[in-house]
Amino acid sequence: MENFAHVIPYEVIVQATEANEVPTGVELIQAPKIWNKTKGKGVTVAVLDTGCDSIHPDLQERIIGGQNFTDDDESNPDIFLDYNGHGTHVAGTIAAQQNDNGVVGVAPEASLLIVKVLNKKGSGQYEWIINGINYAIEQKADIISMSLGGPNDMPDLHEAIKKAISNNILVVCAAGNNGDGDDSTDEFAFPGCYNEVISVGAINLERRSSDFTNSHNEIDLVAPGEKILSTYLNGKYATLSGTSMAAPHASGALALIKCLVNNDFGRELSEPELYAQLIRRTIPLGFSPKLEGNGLVYLTVLEHLSDVFEKENKELVLSSQ
Repeated sequence: MENFAHVIPYEVIVQATEANEVPTGVELIQAPKIWNKTKGKGVTVAVLDTGCDSIHPDLQERIIGGQNFTDDDESNPDIFLDYNGHGTHVAGTIAAQQNDNGVVGVAPEASLLIVKVLNKKGSGQYEWIINGINYAIEQKADIISMSLGGPNDMPDLHEAIKKAISNNILVVCAAGNNGDGDDSTDEFAFPGCYNEVISVGAINLERRSSDFTNSHNEIDLVAPGEKILSTYLNGKYATLSGTSMAAPHASGALALIKCLVNNDFGRELSEPELYAQLIRRTIPLGFSPKLEGNGLVYLTVLEHLSDVFEKENKELVLSSQ
């Protein structure tokens, strides 16, 4: 049995030295429309990936710490730099800060805990990932984001995830890129197909299901995963495609939701309660549940439904007069 997990395969479309925009994927899930209420401040997202370009101008103020669990840099735990690019891209989609330049993440004031569990080749021992999950638990992260996977069901990894959830941490995983566009066939990647995680499939920017996205009964929702612009190595930017790009949209959305609903309820919601609040903020796209789960993350859907309800009530009152 292969004892390694890898970055979920992804495609680099283009690299750029400059950018100045809110990425289309961030717009598509309606994140900017609730930034007047919250930008994720006070929520910590642990990014278990290839590390991060910690001096990237869009990320350096968001990073609160991290640790290296890989064999890069002679296994020095204090060096969690990214030599691959994948982790930096994921981190930017979650929480790239607003600084009138570059790109903006879904939750631009959330904190990033960089947990390097994949090396420069994008590969990691399951032991590294398990240690990374335990570290995120110790550091009291609110959300764990994992755009990684492998073909094997690893009981120890599953147990670590269950431990995180029992500590009230939401675990978000990319569904995987082995799909064939046919919902009658199932494609599995672990940990993305564990029932306990929030498994995120991909759509394109026209809201169509991505041909590469895995399909199975454990898909929870979908998010933008094609032609996603975000931060990259050496202070640069890149456009990438894959369910690896979809998962951090959901992680950032959860950071915003956690702030919103904890304020509304006046208490810390449990992991199942926060999951329910996320699912309430999805819209169906008309694809099989095996492809889209509950639908697209859409952060303003409750406000929209409230407006529709109010309009219908007014019309009902007028018609009765």
